[in-house]
Amino acid sequence: MNLDNEIENLATLEPLPKDMKKTVAIVYGGYSSEWVISEMSAKVVLNHLDSELYNRYLVHIDTSGWNVILRDGSKCSINRNDFSFAENGITQTFDVVFNAIHGTPGEDGKLAGYFDMLKIPYTSPGVLGSSLTFSKSYCNGFLRQFDDVNIATSFLLKKGQKIDQTAILSAVGLPCFVKPNNMGSSFGITKLHLAQNFSEALIKAFENDDEVIVEQFVNGREIASGVYQKNGETIALPLTEIVSKNDFFDYEAKYQGASEEITPADIDPLVWKQIQETTVKVFNRLKLKGMSRIDYIIQDGVPFIIEVNTIPGLSEASLLPQQVIYSGMSLKAFFGMLVEDACYLKV
Repeated sequence: MNLDNEIENLATLEPLPKDMKKTVAIVYGGYSSEWVISEMSAKVVLNHLDSELYNRYLVHIDTSGWNVILRDGSKCSINRNDFSFAENGITQTFDVVFNAIHGTPGEDGKLAGYFDMLKIPYTSPGVLGSSLTFSKSYCNGFLRQFDDVNIATSFLLKKGQKIDQTAILSAVGLPCFVKPNNMGSSFGITKLHLAQNFSEALIKAFENDDEVIVEQFVNGREIASGVYQKNGETIALPLTEIVSKNDFFDYEAKYQGASEEITPADIDPLVWKQIQETTVKVFNRLKLKGMSRIDYIIQDGVPFIIEVNTIPGLSEASLLPQQVIYSGMSLKAFFGMLVEDACYLKV
């Protein structure tokens, strides 16, 4: 099935009247440091989601308020009782939400619960999948029960608890990673080489979260595996290898060009197949929907799951859009498919 052709065929018809189009809220921002990545993702979605088929509105959510950006560029407050807004004196509602918030409250299940109560479909996973995957530690703990996945050794530390540095570093070894448990985009992460720098790495991580993971360093090739769901079928995208110019795939490597991203990844076909199959299994086991990206390190031919991202970056430089385009879809077709599938799942 060629999704591009489906969407393009629809677009060649006479433009739909405004009242026949689905009205889409592209929510972005959030309450964490990842708001800047969210803003980039939302702009890409807005630019590519077909204006002939959808009435598109950016909805900015942060601690100061929830506001929809109107067509004239002005802002209007969202009525949180029903997620509506007023435009030209007329109350407007949304048919579907495209969730582009990385971090809380978009990626941790809070907004999912809110939209569930309002019976508004959305493109991201539900409360269970979102809340489980948002905690790297709890997600890894859940996945460790399965014999067909490999997870690095790690410790979860909570702010204020007594920490036995010697025992932790003896278990995970050096180098290791010290990172916030509930944060993405490599904010607050340190690759720790020397034990004497452990306290400094903890302080940096705790500045971003109340929970911190100390994780074994898995040495090998880093692979990103995108996945999406359509009509109940889970489909793996082509793999990407990430070659960072820095010590690891940090914020600069991810968003400021300090990495080489190779799609498709030039790896052993059997390992490619194993990673894609694992990605599909994990996506389904975690009861995810929409799209996700699972990151791996291949060490001595064995892929280790590093992280599950349920709202992956969608900026022009992000990994999943690269995979979508290589698979033969345009971003217009892909984003349209996610919107339609969210509405399909509501039925």
